[in-house]
Amino acid sequence: MRVLAFEDHYDIEALLTAGGVNVNKLEIQQLWDSSDAINRIQQFAPDVLLLDHYMPPKTGFQVLESLFASDVHRPQTVVAMSSESGKNDAMVDLGADIGIVKFNLAELMIWPR
Repeated sequence: MRVLAFEDHYDIEALLTAGGVNVNKLEIQQLWDSSDAINRIQQFAPDVLLLDHYMPPKTGFQVLESLFASDVHRPQTVVAMSSESGKNDAMVDLGADIGIVKFNLAELMIWPR
């Protein structure tokens, strides 16, 4: 499973590992800023896209808007993972599949155990 994470403060692989996810079964790429996000999504072609809302220079919400306005293939699962649940709800309303507080990310049933 290919996972692309836009997160600028926390190591996503470490969060998943601490939560019991077998990260050896994942190909994780973490980007610490959202510069050129659509091209990066297109190049990596993730199965799972993780979007933090508070992400410079574009928010996760803005990245999601840009993704849906582009002709780039939509990842199978888009996860809004802000530390603020209201921002996750806004991304789900826009079209993300799942909204979860990032510290609970490992609890999602999408991960290999």
